[in-house]
Amino acid sequence: MMDHLANTEINSQRIAAVESCFGASGQPLALPGRVLLGEGILTKECRKKPKPRIFFLFNDILVYGSIILNKRKYNSQHIIPLEDVTLETLPDTLQMKNRWMIKTSKKSFVVSAASLTERKEWISHLEECIKHLLSKTGRQPCREPAAPWIPDKATDICMRCT
Repeated sequence: MMDHLANTEINSQRIAAVESCFGASGQPLALPGRVLLGEGILTKECRKKPKPRIFFLFNDILVYGSIILNKRKYNSQHIIPLEDVTLETLPDTLQMKNRWMIKTSKKSFVVSAASLTERKEWISHLEECIKHLLSKTGRQPCREPAAPWIPDKATDICMRCT
């Protein structure tokens, strides 16, 4: 499915629209063979409190950023190569439901979807893209992901000095 969309005009237009939403602060996203597969708003666990973030799933990268104006302007673009991603489903908490962790060698963080169905779809699409990419490149998945940041409210002790 992804390969036949790779060099189509509609795919190029969709990628250009994402680039323009990030403006000059974002990195170029158009590459030969890159396909924009989906987008959505997920809640990311941040230092002080959970915050909505826009996520874009491509066949080789995951891009996310802060929302300034929905569907018009985003900033703080982060690009994660999918070949470095592993996923872990997490249990619900009182504050966040439908959670999972995105783990990479550089950064690991928790996100949540609006519904259980949406979480299943995100995880399914991510896993499919990762599997396809790893089989194409022959690389192995990330073995040692970065430790996730744990919000102060989620623990009783300091992780450094206990």
